[in-house]
Amino acid sequence: MELPAQLRQGVDSLLEKVPLPALKQAARTLSERYRAELRDGRLHMGEEMAVKAYLATRLPATYAAVRASLEALTEARPDFRPASLLDIGAGPGTMLWATSDAWPGLEQAVLVEASAAVRKAGQSLAEGAIAARADWIAGDATIDLDGIKPADLVSAAYVLDEIVPASLPKLIDRLWRLTADTLLVVEPGTPAGWQRILAARQQLIGAGAHVLAPCPHAVPCPLTPPDWCHFARRVARSRLHRLVKEAEVPWEDEKFIYLAASRQPAPIRPARVIAPPKSGSGKVVLKLCQPDGSAGERLFSKRDGDVFKAARRADWGDTLG
Repeated sequence: MELPAQLRQGVDSLLEKVPLPALKQAARTLSERYRAELRDGRLHMGEEMAVKAYLATRLPATYAAVRASLEALTEARPDFRPASLLDIGAGPGTMLWATSDAWPGLEQAVLVEASAAVRKAGQSLAEGAIAARADWIAGDATIDLDGIKPADLVSAAYVLDEIVPASLPKLIDRLWRLTADTLLVVEPGTPAGWQRILAARQQLIGAGAHVLAPCPHAVPCPLTPPDWCHFARRVARSRLHRLVKEAEVPWEDEKFIYLAASRQPAPIRPARVIAPPKSGSGKVVLKLCQPDGSAGERLFSKRDGDVFKAARRADWGDTLG
């Protein structure tokens, strides 16, 4: 999955003439902060060079994860046509671009972002390229949501991992109160990210939300550590990306976990593939999360006819049914 052409062109323009050594150092620092999930009161992208490092090394991957999450949402709710978006911790507008791609009819977006440097980059990238009216608001996700109006789609992508755990229940409550229809939360596909999603899922179900995806049920998650639920998208690395990361492989796999919850009752949801398929001659083994709340591997062979054909086409993260 690649960035939209206009977004890629905008990023390339912002990264022109940036010294490679400075970009490499900023990328290393940014990566270390994200990997350590630091919450030291400093913004990960508080400075312009950190923002440029993010655009060079992280934006393609986070865009792919967000876009894949939206695809699952549209599959679960084909009738959903959000006119308004509220994105908390908007970064450089990743969700705005992905949402505009999923729903070209999006009319309005409010993007809340604490970093002035990130807001500046996001506004520059979106100007003249995004049809929806976009209002950028300076604000911290945990304290600056008062006075904001509800939206059809509310999102928080790669945000919960930057917040002190004790503040998460209050934030989830605020996000849900601002959700007119559907809330989408995306997190890194780590065991810690999965645990944050599980906590948000339990809280939202308790508040009356209907889970749309990825879970095909509303009962407790059947997976137990050291196993955890996550998905992956393969992302092509640009030449600059490879240079900055000093990477030889021309691609990377972005692992992520997400939760789509709605005020509208969820339709019947088919089983979801929650691990890479294992294929063999005339057979395929899929690890499935089932609508009855169970999870486990299932063998499909040619004897299963059309079901086998569908299973053979299914990929990690797809539904089967």
